[in-house]
Amino acid sequence: MTEPEKQITLDELAAADGTDGKPVYIAYQGRVYDVSESPLWDGGWHMASHQAGQDLAGEFDDAPHGQEVFERYPLVGVLKAETTTGPAAPEKPPVAAIPGWLSRLLHRFPLLKRHPHPMLVHFPIVFMIAATAFNVLYLLTGRKSFELTAFNCLGGGVLFTPLVILTGLFSWWLNYQARQLRPVVIKLVLSPILFACALSAFIWRWLRPETMEHLGGVNLVYLALIFLLFPLVTIIGWYGAQITFPIHEEYKEGSISSSNG
Repeated sequence: MTEPEKQITLDELAAADGTDGKPVYIAYQGRVYDVSESPLWDGGWHMASHQAGQDLAGEFDDAPHGQEVFERYPLVGVLKAETTTGPAAPEKPPVAAIPGWLSRLLHRFPLLKRHPHPMLVHFPIVFMIAATAFNVLYLLTGRKSFELTAFNCLGGGVLFTPLVILTGLFSWWLNYQARQLRPVVIKLVLSPILFACALSAFIWRWLRPETMEHLGGVNLVYLALIFLLFPLVTIIGWYGAQITFPIHEEYKEGSISSSNG
């Protein structure tokens, strides 16, 4: 990438703080980026912790992503070295108070601020896909071991999905102030549907172990539930990934900003 020759002073950077319709500029490692199109910088604040119009060099260590995230947005200039400073930063917007016990827990274990949901979310994705895949293998081969493996994987998905939903809600509240972002809204709608389908199929198979051996009539409903797991978990995973690895054009066209929430 060829860096633009325009030099941006600290005063000019501070003026682009996202307030009153101003552009949203941030600086990192001497480069200035325009993140105005990111809903996560709406109003000039990111996660109620990082303010636009500043150099983020001293704040980047706590971020759950790498600096490559900036490359998705226009590079508008380079930061001019100077000693002047911009206007004083406004106070941070109010956020929901964190209970004392939770504040102490987060202080002792900082990884809980970011990582429980990303760590757990892979389990139901794998289990749900595997449940569908092993049932397909059973239908193709007739080997009972494949069907039993599918049932065990389905149980794993049922076990982990509530934990993932709860940690997802916690991360949404703590890190994104429960903002109505489009990917989050879709996940909020589809995740309970996924869990309901998986739990219903699990109970069905538990009570009627011969279900897959006599496919026909009402047992086709069980097979439909199994086949629904794959598209549901894929869609949920896709929109979850957009939050961490946003696709610029889709955010631009389809995001729900907090002001419209």
